[in-house]
Amino acid sequence: MRLYLASTSPARLATLRAAGVDPVLLSSGVDEEAVAEAAAPLDGPELVQLLARAKAEAVVGSLVDGRPMDGVILGGDSAFELDGELYGKPHRPEVARQRWFAQRGRTGLLHSGHWLIDHRGGVPGRGIGAVSTAAVTFADDITDAEIDAYIETGEPLHVAGAFTIDSLGAAFITRVEGDPHAVVGLSVSLVRELLLSFDIPWTSLWASSHL
Repeated sequence: MRLYLASTSPARLATLRAAGVDPVLLSSGVDEEAVAEAAAPLDGPELVQLLARAKAEAVVGSLVDGRPMDGVILGGDSAFELDGELYGKPHRPEVARQRWFAQRGRTGLLHSGHWLIDHRGGVPGRGIGAVSTAAVTFADDITDAEIDAYIETGEPLHVAGAFTIDSLGAAFITRVEGDPHAVVGLSVSLVRELLLSFDIPWTSLWASSHL
């Protein structure tokens, strides 16, 4: 069973590979800001679910190596919520710095949306989705110098909430409550549940090297 991942996120790819799945990567090309603005106002779970669905549906019918897709398509999206405000990727250093000053010593919610489409036999079928949320607490003793050094690496500019838990940002997180994989942007256990709705066992996605 092939899994087509409508995302170019290194963290999602690494998470799946660590769980035994070697997905086919497809770039959705979705303009996230335009989709979000057209559907506003949305809360955190609604937003990430909408964008995850948009990404999955954008690649439906794509050819891979000249052949129709045969398997399942997974779209994902994440957003960080602090004090009721939603934050995606900061993109600019000054924005990332401002966010870190605001979230230092605080707890926020990382929402990760998932949308799965049955595309077996090259024919698009039913789509289903779900959201996983985790509460993330940051250390209260992070220095301004540490924040500046982290931003200079470029890592926080391209991830929701301006932080990672699976790379350089891990040292600044003191606690995660809920699904830890939600913080990475892809809940493996939730994807397994969605697959079961299509009567597809998670183990059928395992790469041959894990069998």
